[in-house]
Amino acid sequence: MILPIVAYGDPVLKKKGKEITKEYPNFNDLLDNMFETMYNACGVGLAAPQIGLPIRLFLVDTTPFSEDEDLTDEEQNTLKGFKRVFINAKITKEEGDAWAFNEGCLSIPDVREDVFRQPKITIEYVDENFKSHTETFEGLIARVIQHEYDHIEGVLFTDKLSSLKKRLIKGRLTNISKGKIQVDYRMRFPDQKKKR
Repeated sequence: MILPIVAYGDPVLKKKGKEITKEYPNFNDLLDNMFETMYNACGVGLAAPQIGLPIRLFLVDTTPFSEDEDLTDEEQNTLKGFKRVFINAKITKEEGDAWAFNEGCLSIPDVREDVFRQPKITIEYVDENFKSHTETFEGLIARVIQHEYDHIEGVLFTDKLSSLKKRLIKGRLTNISKGKIQVDYRMRFPDQKKKR
């Protein structure tokens, strides 16, 4: 089932997610719905807060990036088919010199900005079978994970921009929260409800 994606301005996007257990209600259905929602919106990652659930769950599929011709064959192969579920994740280490990459977000359609992140991360998480992992990721995979991880920490990529950049996009963000935007996937707009 395709779920509506929560738009910028909804308080759930600013909440720090709560940990979950394998007893979480309808967990497998939730995962299926999240993947379906992400693919329907042409995303490479989706976090539970983006569908209105303040829990520590996100998923990633970097396959669309593997078609980028600017990447080496090795990078393309690494990105192709990298599909993961991250539950109760905790980034324990970020390393290297921060680099800029133009990021967007399904909750903030039509806004893309350069965001600086470190190129290498170590993350502890449990997968969809609640098996524990500690892994290190680099490059674009690390970046997608960092972006989705921020969501479960209540942080949006726009929070990482300079105050000047934030001022420049303020009007566009306000329009998104009011639903004054064209999107080709289902969304829920926080400030649209106030209309009578």
